[in-house]
Amino acid sequence: MALFLINLAGAVALLIWAVRLIRTGVERAFLAPLRSLLRRATASWVSAAGAGAAAAIVLQSSTAVAVLTAAFAGTGSLSGSAGVALILGADVGSAVVAQILLAPLQGLMPLLLVIGVTLFLKSADRRPRQAGRILVGLALILLALTLIREAAEPLRHNALVGTVLRYLASDLISSFILGAAITYVMHSSVAAVLMLVTFAAQGMLPGPGAGALVLGANLGGALIPFLLTLKSDVPTRRIMAANLMLRGGGAVVALLVLRLWPEGLGWLGADHGRQAINLHLVFNLAVLVMSLPLLPAVVRATVALFPDPAAGADAPRFTALDEGALADPRQAIGNAQREVLRMGEEVQSMLLPVLGLFRRWDEAAVQRILASEDEVDRMHFETKLYVARLQEAPLTPEQSRRAMEIASFANNFEEAGDQISTNLLDLARKMNDSGLAFSDAGWNELTDFHDRVLSNGQLALNVMISNDLEGARQLVEEKDRARAAEQRLQEQHLARLRSGNSASIETSNLHQEMLRALKSVNTAFCQVAYPLVEQAGDLLSTRLTKAAERA
Repeated sequence: MALFLINLAGAVALLIWAVRLIRTGVERAFLAPLRSLLRRATASWVSAAGAGAAAAIVLQSSTAVAVLTAAFAGTGSLSGSAGVALILGADVGSAVVAQILLAPLQGLMPLLLVIGVTLFLKSADRRPRQAGRILVGLALILLALTLIREAAEPLRHNALVGTVLRYLASDLISSFILGAAITYVMHSSVAAVLMLVTFAAQGMLPGPGAGALVLGANLGGALIPFLLTLKSDVPTRRIMAANLMLRGGGAVVALLVLRLWPEGLGWLGADHGRQAINLHLVFNLAVLVMSLPLLPAVVRATVALFPDPAAGADAPRFTALDEGALADPRQAIGNAQREVLRMGEEVQSMLLPVLGLFRRWDEAAVQRILASEDEVDRMHFETKLYVARLQEAPLTPEQSRRAMEIASFANNFEEAGDQISTNLLDLARKMNDSGLAFSDAGWNELTDFHDRVLSNGQLALNVMISNDLEGARQLVEEKDRARAAEQRLQEQHLARLRSGNSASIETSNLHQEMLRALKSVNTAFCQVAYPLVEQAGDLLSTRLTKAAERA
């Protein structure tokens, strides 16, 4: 039994890591176009569901799509109903992924490894390298499923295991709860369902028990994004709560049906494994189809759970700048970095809702942005004083260099906050006061660019925390891409002016100024990467070295 548990734990760990490997590859190579696709597909609930399904298939994770949806909701560019449709579609896509990965594809494993490793090691460009990472992840998933089957084989005729399985078959509620717990612990409904169905296919799980476990996995899959976003803004929490009501509530209803009619599983396949995986797909399809007409009512119901915040509600003030730590330079530098990280997070919270103000003026959101700007200014001033006082202590050259870098980051974040609270807010106010609106093409371009800046801002904060060199290299490259994108969008805007587009003519100055302000914010975030790439010798006077691009 101990050997089984060790082998199973290793196989499950490999499965979770392989799923994450694929998601990392997609995010590093294709996240920007994927985010753009998702944002533009939310015009209708049906298209949002379709885009969510496609994104989940690519990302191998409905939770990742839910996180992207949370970002869109925070900008004010996504309605609650469209957000829920996006996530429900992602749940269907996740079920399709499980169907594909459980197909008899083991013969492709060596080929996937050869091609994937070759692309990853030999490609100079980022996207082919990440495509290699994705192929290696697919191969490792197939390997992990094979290892799970091999680990389970000796226990098929074990008396103790048989007793446990008979209990799971007789107590579907316990199976349901266990499935939800397994999924939450693994933090991946795809990995959990793959593991459970593999057990069922090996004859280790009876049909009703396997079905209850899979339904529980769907509840766990809905719980993960709900709990991850509990501290997010109100619109995001409403979307995740609505998804939990529909998918989680649907799972409970399906469990009751399964208890009353276990024979119904026979319609879904000849063996227990096929019944469980088909139940997973049919359940998510049914939830999506039945939920679409109910979306407005369910979203309205979540308003009672998460009402709008009271005006003037202030969060308790906190500072990481402990005066008593100045005698210990190592700790004081860490404190200053934490404070600047909070500055970056505050700037992100300002940037997130500002886009929505160009479509609908919200005085409460404006006041929150201005309050955040005051907080950023305070943190900037206090951090400068803290670093100045720290310089009075005896510092090593490395500590002195790091202290100055942190002060520089604080200056950049303060400048980004000014761009948002002054330039972008003024532009939004002008648009609303004059009753103007961007052309559809112009608005799509601006929302895509705003989303790019948000994504780079999050990457910058991650680099600050982790000191990840690869992330820093990516951030420098993203700065170059943002500059090229800004130039391209300016050219496209001028082309619309030449064509006589009335909306573009009326909003021309606002459009160009907004792009320039967003580009300035993006530059401020991307400065976080430069100390790391300079120390690694990867930065020339104008760009990354070729060696860094290949790494």
